[in-house]
Amino acid sequence: MIYYLFILAIGLERLVELVVSRRNARWSFAQGGREFGRGHYPVMVGMHTLLLVSCVVEVATTHRPFVPWLGWPMVAVVVASTVVRWWCVSVLGKHWNPRLIVIKGAPLVRRGPYRWVHHPNYTAVVAEVAALPLVHSAWVTAIVFSIANAAVLTVRIHAENAALGYA
Repeated sequence: MIYYLFILAIGLERLVELVVSRRNARWSFAQGGREFGRGHYPVMVGMHTLLLVSCVVEVATTHRPFVPWLGWPMVAVVVASTVVRWWCVSVLGKHWNPRLIVIKGAPLVRRGPYRWVHHPNYTAVVAEVAALPLVHSAWVTAIVFSIANAAVLTVRIHAENAALGYA
């Protein structure tokens, strides 16, 4: 039951991200922003939604146990990933958006986690996608969605790097 509440909390956090995203998108478009990579965005949203559903379904239908030596470290990874992702949101401010909206002439951010990693948000997402199912031993979900996430991020990072060339 606690795991299901944990998944619900992650889902609610994603809804907060959508609110911030919509607000930031309005601002970015008002500043002359241009959107790139629209085709992969719905796939990304669908994958993250299905990840949460799959975590619940696998645990409920296969009776996956909570294994403390695995589950607690994975909780720590999910929490740390969430902290890093919100650090990215904070550093990017109004420029943050899961949609790929670029404002021509906006400077490339090189502070916060961007000092060390080119795509810190994606690094956090990779860790989170693998760790969230493993909190409750949902290893099939962890494998399937880690592979799907790698495919989506390959397309996304390519599109993002191309879009940054526009800026």
